[in-house]
Amino acid sequence: MSPTEPVAEAVLTVRGLHKSFGDTEVLKSIDLIVRRGTVVALIGPSGSGKTTVLRCLNGLEVPDGGTVDIAGELSLDFSAPVGKRALASLRDRSAMVFQHYNLFPHKTVIENVIEGPVQVQKRPRAEAEADADELLRRVGLLERRDAYPFELSGGQQQRVGIVRALALRPELLLFDEPTSALDPELVGDVLSVMKELADESWTMVIVTHELEFARQVADEIVFMADGVVVEHGTPTEVLKNPRHERTRQFLHRLLNPF
Repeated sequence: MSPTEPVAEAVLTVRGLHKSFGDTEVLKSIDLIVRRGTVVALIGPSGSGKTTVLRCLNGLEVPDGGTVDIAGELSLDFSAPVGKRALASLRDRSAMVFQHYNLFPHKTVIENVIEGPVQVQKRPRAEAEADADELLRRVGLLERRDAYPFELSGGQQQRVGIVRALALRPELLLFDEPTSALDPELVGDVLSVMKELADESWTMVIVTHELEFARQVADEIVFMADGVVVEHGTPTEVLKNPRHERTRQFLHRLLNPF
């Protein structure tokens, strides 16, 4: 970045985020900044707290401490109890794409996609359906709009999950290992949709084990282990020239599994 190039505003600023489950401290003072139009990839071993970070950002888990600020417009301090309305406001600013799709099995594709816009955001059904149809067309699933989840492949279900998130028009897209439940031949379709979103400057935080995808798409990679951020930087810095031995150990094991 040149000295005169403006720095994009922060969509998300996290300071000192803590979360425990019983006696297990899962997050130990996490700091994170995500700037508008950028992609941040969270990588690290299982149990490092990556998914818990996403769930705290989406209000699915309530942190035990720390602050979360969205675009300077919504700031929550979890050192004191936070009400349901504040958590709902946090959830309204982001949308989550889950590892296991989480589609409503009794609803069709189009019904899954418009559920949030109509029921939560109170948008007119006709408007929500028109937006949904356009998003489904973009991911190659318009002809499956009236199908039920059990009639779709895993890759198709995950693309519906992405469309459902996009339909909410969020400021921040959160992806929790979106390809880990897929058969290998289906992974590419989902990753290609996510790459298109990155190219369109959607702001995204992605928990992933797909290191090559993270290298290609992410503006910043954050390596977590044991509930802390060990290091962060550009894909080249973290994946090619990691500073910390813990990062080097993780990358070696992931790239040389046998």
